[in-house]
Amino acid sequence: MVNIKKGQFLSPEAMQFAVQKVRDAGNDDVAITERGTTFGYQDLIVDFRGISAMQQYAPVIVDITHSLQQPNTSKGVTGGLPQLIEPMARAAVAVGADGLFLETHRDPSVAKSDGANMLRLDLLDGLLTRLAALRQAVSQL
Repeated sequence: MVNIKKGQFLSPEAMQFAVQKVRDAGNDDVAITERGTTFGYQDLIVDFRGISAMQQYAPVIVDITHSLQQPNTSKGVTGGLPQLIEPMARAAVAVGADGLFLETHRDPSVAKSDGANMLRLDLLDGLLTRLAALRQAVSQL
């Protein structure tokens, strides 16, 4: 599988061209990863309308933790909003994302990279259980 990360400056519709290039090269096993769009200098925003738009071209995986990064903070390191991991993941499941990507760590405060937006590993099992229940409920609608 070729997983193409959507550029944080691209529209969802622009991803059709990247997907087509992979298919033209002979690989039909392709997915798109949504990881937010640059909003100002220090924030990324996921436009959930884009998931449906990109699903016209390939399955869509939502990169929850990278979508919650806050690049270029005044502290000189990338910040993040880990308290929004579960709401973002719920929203992605509710709109029908084909998959989720989450970065985890036993102690995000000592992670070498992206710790500010990671999920603590001990919270993963409960989150996945709740998301699976939500996915089942949504699929019955």
